[in-house]
Amino acid sequence: MIDDALIVQATAVLKAGGLVGLPTETVYGLAADASSAQAIAKIYAAKGRPSDHPVIVHLAHAEQIKDWAIDISEEAWTLARAFWPGPMTLILKRAPHVLDAVTGRQDTVGLRIPSHPVAHAVLAAFGGGVAAPSANKFGRVSPTTAQHVREEFGDAIDLVLDGGASEVGIESTIIDCSTAVLRVLRPGMVTESMIANALGQNGKPVAEQKAATPRVSGSLDAHYAPCTRLLLVTPETLAATLAAQQPGCVAVLSHARPAGFSGEWRQAATDARVYARELYAHLRELDGVGADMMLIEAPPQRAEWDGVNDRLRRAAYGSGET
Repeated sequence: MIDDALIVQATAVLKAGGLVGLPTETVYGLAADASSAQAIAKIYAAKGRPSDHPVIVHLAHAEQIKDWAIDISEEAWTLARAFWPGPMTLILKRAPHVLDAVTGRQDTVGLRIPSHPVAHAVLAAFGGGVAAPSANKFGRVSPTTAQHVREEFGDAIDLVLDGGASEVGIESTIIDCSTAVLRVLRPGMVTESMIANALGQNGKPVAEQKAATPRVSGSLDAHYAPCTRLLLVTPETLAATLAAQQPGCVAVLSHARPAGFSGEWRQAATDARVYARELYAHLRELDGVGADMMLIEAPPQRAEWDGVNDRLRRAAYGSGET
């Protein structure tokens, strides 16, 4: 149930240039007025985010993208109709007034319409665009509950709205629609096959990412990482890798409890959507048990797992893989 008084309070905080922990269907966002340079600066300071790393602007209605972007292609409108509200971000050519602090000083802007009812109520009441990168310290595990946000920031933000656990659980699919060739810059639960189906046979192809594509949220090699060293291992090597570690110093996320293992273990779902929904909560829980290493059994390498595998690869970056 939506608490109307809290929606009013959140809107007032945003209009005053404050920060709100905002539930969305993907992850919780650290929300601020996207038209205020001072408010955006608070996001960067709270997160420790590099100033050239763009943020995504969240809107209540698709027609609002004309307030933030120019040269919007028919393919972009098709995708908006197909997947909004929902876990998809479109990269478009920015309108002249859009702040450099929002775009990372690029000529593009990322736009999204979340489906979470609390987020939608806040955005509708606020009336403008809200920047809302994930409500965590930069590069760390994203939050999927209000408690995660409170643990991350304490009293450093003005208000945290509790909308329950995020339904999707990983960040939105990012699609670059700013050039003649569409590109998926960050995979998510809106998959390439879903995009292709929405565009139809006459739609532009979804090409591979290249170096010249815009910088976007979550695109660094190391991201979404727990403090504990994370090692991503194949199902075939999990048992041997675990046996080589000191007893009691390892936490495990796998589909089944390893034989003879009595330490901290979380069961990984076999369905990609359920796995994504639970992933960050599992990482946060295992990060807090005091282990020296976290072993993650790698999920299947199939298209529906692309978003999950992308997050795990970045979380494990630099730790090695077996």
